[in-house]
Amino acid sequence: MSADLQVVHADDALLVLDKPAGLLSVPGRGPDKQDCLAVRAQARYPDALVVHRLDMATSGLVLMGRGTAAQRALSMAFEQRRIGKRYEAVVDGRWDLPADADGWGQIDLPIRLDWPRRPLSIVDPVDGRPSRTRWQLLARDAQSSRLALEPVTGRSHQLRLHLAAQGHAILGDPLYADAAVQACAPRLLLHACWLQLQHPADGRALQFESPAPF
Repeated sequence: MSADLQVVHADDALLVLDKPAGLLSVPGRGPDKQDCLAVRAQARYPDALVVHRLDMATSGLVLMGRGTAAQRALSMAFEQRRIGKRYEAVVDGRWDLPADADGWGQIDLPIRLDWPRRPLSIVDPVDGRPSRTRWQLLARDAQSSRLALEPVTGRSHQLRLHLAAQGHAILGDPLYADAAVQACAPRLLLHACWLQLQHPADGRALQFESPAPF
């Protein structure tokens, strides 16, 4: 299993891995859901511990700590929003939402888990948790648009739901897109392409990139 591990960076404190689409970040329920990024990483690096996750359908950069102290420091940095994350997505339709002068716009919609339809989430202005996504248009035509996305908050399915709520579901999304949009791509076209952080041991600035494979 560990042979199928794409290591972007490894040192004594942290790992940066490139997760393929279709692989779980952590084990799921049942014997058929035990193969995952965490298990593959721990086969090669036994002290590797999960810091954050990507949806199974999402590909891209995942950060892991080596040992509990590094995991704790990196988890705290995530909670305090000191780690920069950027994604790339291709969405249905021509994106025409207005951006600010710097080229970035924002989606601000509260989200909560849709308990009867778990794992889906829904927009709920009353009981939802505050959720913000920054976006930048990279390219578009009449059929689709390519966006850079920065989640300010980290709710479950936030990017997928925020885009679908604008009428621009991500191509290939089996949860939030209709059948026609799902059929536009063989996978969810969402990729975690950029991470920026301070090293937990010495504080030096680190930046990692993974080009979108679509």
